[in-house]
Amino acid sequence: MLTMYELYQQPTNLIFGLLLVSVWIIIWKGLGLWYAARNEQKGWFIAILILNTLGLLPIIYLIWFRTKYENVKRENKFQEFVEELKPKKETKTVKKEFTDKEKEATQNKPVKKKTVKNKTGNITTKNSSAKK
Repeated sequence: MLTMYELYQQPTNLIFGLLLVSVWIIIWKGLGLWYAARNEQKGWFIAILILNTLGLLPIIYLIWFRTKYENVKRENKFQEFVEELKPKKETKTVKKEFTDKEKEATQNKPVKKKTVKNKTGNITTKNSSAKK
């Protein structure tokens, strides 16, 4: 049986023991938090995050509760996959007939250039659209 005096005299044993317990807790808590977050279980995530049970709560979660929700998610993914494989309804594409005004608006009108002589004698060009 270890006494407090022996732990005080040999702190390496105490530090080594605390290190082992800490690694044990971190590993199990990390796994529990990972799977709870992945399965979108907020209640379990918060419980594992807050409660320090030396890794027992994450172990309980991983053994009994993780598999139930993973199977449900797999079934949902399977149903989504089956829905994607079903033939989809075809939609008909209808070509729109343009009215005369829309055709005129979309057509490029040729531009005619006119040469005009000013009063001062300079020659300039003016653009005017051609009318049909």
